[in-house]
Amino acid sequence: MGLSFCILLFLLHFNEGIHGLQFTKNPSNQTVTQGNMARLGCAFEGLSEPEIIWIKDGEKIYSTDQMYITLDAHHWETFHSVKSVQQQDAGKYWCEVEYHGRIISSEPAWITVEGVPHFVVEPKDVAAFAGEPFNLTCAASGPPEPVEVLWWLGGEQKGDFTPSPSVLFIKGETHQGSVSIHTFAVFDVKVHHVSDLNITLTWSPGFTGHSQLSTCTIQVSKGPGKKVKLPDVDVVVPPFQHVFEGLSSYSNYSVRIRCDNEVGSSPFSPWVGFHTPEAAPSAAPKNFTFELSEQQLTLSWAALDQEELRGRSAFAASGTDVPVSFTAARSFNRQFPEPPESTLDSLGINSDLKAKLQDVLISERLLTLGRMLGKGEFGSVREAFLKSENNSGQKVAVKVLKTDINSSSDIEQCLKEAAYMKDFHHPNVIKLIGVSLHRRAQQRLPVPMVILPFMKHGDLHTYLLMSRFGDEPFTLSQQILIQFMLDIARGMEYLSSKNIIHRDLAARNCMLNENMSVCVADFGLSKKIYSGDYYRQGSVSKLPVKWIALESLADNVYTTQSDVWAFGVTMWEIMTRGQTPYPGVENSEIYEYLIKGERLKQPPDCPADIYEIMHSCWSPVPKCRPSFQHLIDQLELLWAKMNPAPVKEPLLYVNLEEEDGEQASGPVADAGTRSSEEPSWGVPWQCVGAALAIGGDYRYIIGPHGSVIDEESRHSDDGLSEDVKDEEEDVIINV
Repeated sequence: MGLSFCILLFLLHFNEGIHGLQFTKNPSNQTVTQGNMARLGCAFEGLSEPEIIWIKDGEKIYSTDQMYITLDAHHWETFHSVKSVQQQDAGKYWCEVEYHGRIISSEPAWITVEGVPHFVVEPKDVAAFAGEPFNLTCAASGPPEPVEVLWWLGGEQKGDFTPSPSVLFIKGETHQGSVSIHTFAVFDVKVHHVSDLNITLTWSPGFTGHSQLSTCTIQVSKGPGKKVKLPDVDVVVPPFQHVFEGLSSYSNYSVRIRCDNEVGSSPFSPWVGFHTPEAAPSAAPKNFTFELSEQQLTLSWAALDQEELRGRSAFAASGTDVPVSFTAARSFNRQFPEPPESTLDSLGINSDLKAKLQDVLISERLLTLGRMLGKGEFGSVREAFLKSENNSGQKVAVKVLKTDINSSSDIEQCLKEAAYMKDFHHPNVIKLIGVSLHRRAQQRLPVPMVILPFMKHGDLHTYLLMSRFGDEPFTLSQQILIQFMLDIARGMEYLSSKNIIHRDLAARNCMLNENMSVCVADFGLSKKIYSGDYYRQGSVSKLPVKWIALESLADNVYTTQSDVWAFGVTMWEIMTRGQTPYPGVENSEIYEYLIKGERLKQPPDCPADIYEIMHSCWSPVPKCRPSFQHLIDQLELLWAKMNPAPVKEPLLYVNLEEEDGEQASGPVADAGTRSSEEPSWGVPWQCVGAALAIGGDYRYIIGPHGSVIDEESRHSDDGLSEDVKDEEEDVIINV
């Protein structure tokens, strides 16, 4: 009797538990056009961490496009997304939760997929006499059927929808008047082969107004505010190129161009900025004297003035006691023999890695280290000269990695990263030249040094700041800023195609080469570190929190989508010309600031469509952020709008009876205009329920990627100078 009573109590308690478990939200039926996105949602209440499974037509769905959001301690919501719906995605969907062997199911929902109508016959250009009527024909085919056609003429709707195929009847009309056709502004102005005294300019003419161009006028101004204008130069065209001479070395210039025909002049193109390089001094040192004593020879001479110097001085004197100082390229110790050079065979690495690195490892004897270019939390970058076997050479940048190398596995990890990077070939990704191993005195293991191309204009962040606060501030047009964004997006698209996650994308980690193209620096190997941009949270390594995505701050999750978040912040840096993100918000407050739904504000003078793109990168739902390819497409569209190509309007009829040869253009069919309040494209992160992701805990079903490495204590380096202590930690490549 007692046993039966216990079993009865257990069954009653079990049934109460089952009754407390329920779906509070069921998926809803959706009819979706093929190629669009579909999103289904379920919410379950009663368990602390339920395993909610999505089912389609009786089969479990295995997909990474699912997300869980906690509504409270025992209430969870899940979403299943289909980015581009196809016919095979149509079917019956529902959610299931298993509890003690019993299946609890939600109400089902159906996804119905519609096709996209397409034109099979489009209107064609028609030439007609004045007053003569004519017809235009248009036909489209589904699914879905039936298809109806709506006509627009001259920006105005003509009639109502008519079944396909549809014919528009146009009565004959006669237009009379005078026409004055002017040329459009030139576009695609480019500066090539910049030297200290001249440049080569190329450009593309705009719409000529049906009158041949005769000349183009080039205007060049110098200095901030374009205060100093050089004499205008008139060039006979074609060809549309010119070598402009008479420039000064190490100076900022801007150039613009207009073209003329027999009717008149076009507007000027937008200003395009460029910077001439340094040149050799134009005069010999003056007042050269020497003083000879028993122990030393002292040389002295007068400094060149700025015009004679033609650039920055190579050395900055720290005092007046020693007129001449020399820096040794290498140091020698008489007490100990010079340590032998490190080789791959001496490191004990595996044979496959050794074979990959045979053409990457560079002898330390071929490197002559020069001045420090940058130093920070994790490492330093030095200017250096790399000699080749035939005694020629090139200027390079050498990144000296951290000095606290404690095992051969650390070096092997660094060399593995170099093996990956040696295969990178993209104009917007910095190219690895090689790796060298610096043998330290009385140390068993060497220090890895990464050899990279020397970037004439340094990092993008400093360049942006110099445009506002330099000795000679200069103007950066929106076309140039968008070109910077395009370069970075193309480089990141290339890295993501190689399954590489950057994890530290920012303007400071993008470099400007001599052609003013932006190169994404490989995982911080050539970056200039700014201590204030990094923040240590507990025992975790220092992180650039103002560039890190929400899920990376919360769960240490790094994906290509988290790189997209950082790209949006980098866009904000570019539009503000180098300002620090989230002004007034401390690093320790960033997570709470973002979890409330706050984001970076629209910068002054930033067009709404550019801010719309960067804002789409900061969706709280990673899967709703745009891909790098999508960002490239949108930025190219913006760049094309600012540099419009000549547009030929469709000709509907021509007045052939005009004796003076003038052409009367008729009304042109237009696709209609979009309201100014509408965005020019859909924002990817405006997904149903996306705002719920900013509240409370949440988890993601994602592919595995790398984690942040704790920063270890640093040790002094006996073989290198004090400048290369506290070097940068290894950077992880996630493949």
